[in-house]
Amino acid sequence: MTMLDDLTTATWPAAYPQGYAVVDVETTGLARDDRIVSAAVYRLDAQGNVEDHWYTLVNPERDPGPVWIHGLTTDVLEDAPLFGEIAAEFSERLDGRVLVAHNAIFDWSMIAREYARAERTAPTRQRLCTIALSKELALPLPNHKLESLAAHFGVVQQRAHNALDDARVLAEAFRPSLHTAAERGVRLPLLECRPLTEWAAAPATPRIGYQASYRHNSWRPSRKRPPCPYPNPGRYEADKPLKQGMRVAFSGDTSIDRELLEDRAVEAGLHVATSVSRLTSLLVTNDPDAATSKTLKARSFGTPVVDEAAFTQLLRDVAPADG
Repeated sequence: MTMLDDLTTATWPAAYPQGYAVVDVETTGLARDDRIVSAAVYRLDAQGNVEDHWYTLVNPERDPGPVWIHGLTTDVLEDAPLFGEIAAEFSERLDGRVLVAHNAIFDWSMIAREYARAERTAPTRQRLCTIALSKELALPLPNHKLESLAAHFGVVQQRAHNALDDARVLAEAFRPSLHTAAERGVRLPLLECRPLTEWAAAPATPRIGYQASYRHNSWRPSRKRPPCPYPNPGRYEADKPLKQGMRVAFSGDTSIDRELLEDRAVEAGLHVATSVSRLTSLLVTNDPDAATSKTLKARSFGTPVVDEAAFTQLLRDVAPADG
């Protein structure tokens, strides 16, 4: 019997949760006004064993967004149930369990907003991000993508960005992560799931891509990164792709974990800058009217500004550096 087998039968940490709901949602985009188009839940017991799974399409009542990513067209979603019609069954899957997701703040925010629109409250009180758990375990991953976590544990991904397959992959990768944490006596990085109230009613003047701050203090220590290998090609131009080597700065809160967003930018060949100067190619902020030092400098220098949703779309097609 291995140590992990022994843990499952005799010495499993009593402080660990008694059940998990591994969740993945596909959405029309990444901003506050975006909607869920599909959702999947794998229910796991206390030791990470699969109990059952569930999947549904959701009619977003709007354009489906990046069809080239999730593959769900308007025709496919036209006859799908509205979120309010599946909210009760979704709740049954979440009830009494810790919500587990890869970049959990994003999935939880999308789910909480859908419940608020449906004038309901999700019955989950805690969430666990598998990115945070992999950091706690110091797993030797090249990046924080789901495919990297899956590859580390030998899990085969069949349909990336399909909610059901992504949830399956995450469930299969979460179980060995959970067992490793139990073996080492690692405290799980659980966070509170607070219901959102700003979406009880639609905003009077919705702004595309706008996201209000959800943390009172967005300060965090800077992280030393290797130098960007590409020369700076200059400023970003609207309606053109980003180009490797561009200097990108971020200001304010983001729905995607800032560190993860910066990692994606670096992986695409961009230079992540900690301040705004005349050399900055682009400022990414969800609140361009805020009087922060970065937004004020961007205005004075004429630096282009885009929101997080637009930037995430641009990240999908970054042009290679010049010769």
